[in-house]
Amino acid sequence: MTTHESSPSVTAGSVDHRRPDLVGLPIGPGSLTWRINGDSRALLLIGRTGVLQNMHPAVSQALLDHSNYFADPIGRISRSIPQILGVIYDEDHDGMGVRVRDWHQPIRAKAGADYQYRALDPSVFYWTHATFVEAAIETQRLWGTALTRGELERYYRESITWWRRYGMSMAPVPENYDAFRRYWDEMLANELQATPVAIDAVETATMPTPPPGVPAAVWNAVGERAAVFGAQWITKATLPPAAREILGIRWTRRDERLARAYVRSVRLAWHAVPPRARRLPRAAEADRRLALAA
Repeated sequence: MTTHESSPSVTAGSVDHRRPDLVGLPIGPGSLTWRINGDSRALLLIGRTGVLQNMHPAVSQALLDHSNYFADPIGRISRSIPQILGVIYDEDHDGMGVRVRDWHQPIRAKAGADYQYRALDPSVFYWTHATFVEAAIETQRLWGTALTRGELERYYRESITWWRRYGMSMAPVPENYDAFRRYWDEMLANELQATPVAIDAVETATMPTPPPGVPAAVWNAVGERAAVFGAQWITKATLPPAAREILGIRWTRRDERLARAYVRSVRLAWHAVPPRARRLPRAAEADRRLALAA
């Protein structure tokens, strides 16, 4: 029987004294986390983040066992993001962290299953957190506003505070940004797999309902296929090369040229985006709340 279990989570609000080396920084207004995690360009990496999460065998199996993933492939992560951002931006951020954690409590392997896992295994839960941390960093790098070396360390220290708000064990948390990059590379090298869910996400995902304002007949004829192809291509283009290799994605020189052109077009288009559209809704709401309180 295969297992994926490790140390239990700690009670919300408690301190895990086993990791005195972990020094978190505040993530309120004025922090890097407050600024970059609300960047609406992150939505362009939503498929990438989902695939990287789903390449973890425990996450993939949980989706197979506990969700309607194949009927609604982007639903899980698109519904999760506002709550995840609430752990940063809500007034009751600690309460939201506990709620996000507790929503995962029932997600575990079925009795007698060959592969044993639970969503609140700290190593599994931390991997999903790490994908959001890395996605925020990659959003800034890819779209031309890369963090400096000092900012990377600062942002990572802030992500430790973000993680603490879930009330989970600190055991899997790397001590600094360099250690986080080593952890990331090791996950790609040794842990992540071409799981059924990850393969589906980059090859066969469907979007069964048309977006608002698009006639169903038009969507059924061309819109769905175009949207799915575009979303799949962007996901493939933005995945780390090591992830593409694991998933068996053929990536040509032409693909790379197109990807670079796409990145340039997004960077140019960003200059025309009005300020109100540059922030994700949860972040914009928090900004307005602070402005009213000033």
